[in-house]
Amino acid sequence: MSSIEVQKIIKPINSSDGAGVKLKRSIGVEPNYFDPFLMLDEFGSENSEDYIAGFPPHPHRGIETVTYMLAGDFEHRDSTGGEGKMSAGDVQWMKTGSGIIHSEMPAMKEGKLHGFQLWINMPAKLKMSKPEYIYIDADKMKIHKDKDKQIKVIAGKFEKAEGPVKGHNVEPIYFDVELNKGKKFDFKIPSTHNSFIYLINGEIEIGEKKHAKIKDSTLVLLSRGDNLKVTAKISAKLLVISGKPINEEIARGGPFVMNTKSEILQAVQDYHSGNFVK
Repeated sequence: MSSIEVQKIIKPINSSDGAGVKLKRSIGVEPNYFDPFLMLDEFGSENSEDYIAGFPPHPHRGIETVTYMLAGDFEHRDSTGGEGKMSAGDVQWMKTGSGIIHSEMPAMKEGKLHGFQLWINMPAKLKMSKPEYIYIDADKMKIHKDKDKQIKVIAGKFEKAEGPVKGHNVEPIYFDVELNKGKKFDFKIPSTHNSFIYLINGEIEIGEKKHAKIKDSTLVLLSRGDNLKVTAKISAKLLVISGKPINEEIARGGPFVMNTKSEILQAVQDYHSGNFVK
């Protein structure tokens, strides 16, 4: 077995999106693309002015968006007629396919909002497929718990806890890991996958080799291997995310990610001509 090691440690940049929601962006800046992952945002604040304007209606094509709420409430509406409220612990996994217009707006006027949005690329053969959703309610999420750690499984499998996202082309792994001080998280990841850790809080060490300090709101790109070992220097909360690369050329145009520039131009034309939503 080969040990998975730290490839790069990246501090997210402060940014904003939607109608001015303040967030920390990592993937989507550096690196711009970590196949199959296109973007990772952490949004969160106890100041309502940082999030109250939300994400008004906007289009997507050719990607999947995975929204994971840790605190607060968001209301979702879209062009298919779908709507619902996301609360702490809930996940919405949206495959935008050929096109969808949706909004995500805070269902709260004050209090703490905290969550993540991950963008996953779709292969060319699926980019124009029918949009679909997977909703994962917090109380239905499978959890592994022992004296050392707690692992919420959004995708993939840890021990007997398995996530509801199955048969996916990138064979995703998405864990929310809470690790007690001095304890270890050991997990085998396919050597074909690109993997990263996003440390939410605490301090951790990864692998067998020495590396710079990893503490609070930090993205860690990992080397290929098959054995991941994480040790908590102090109690830590982190996301462990992994997926099989798609290995296709991409073209990006804001909320659209396709394979060629002409497909991006077509998406823009479809949107402005009213032919975007099938």
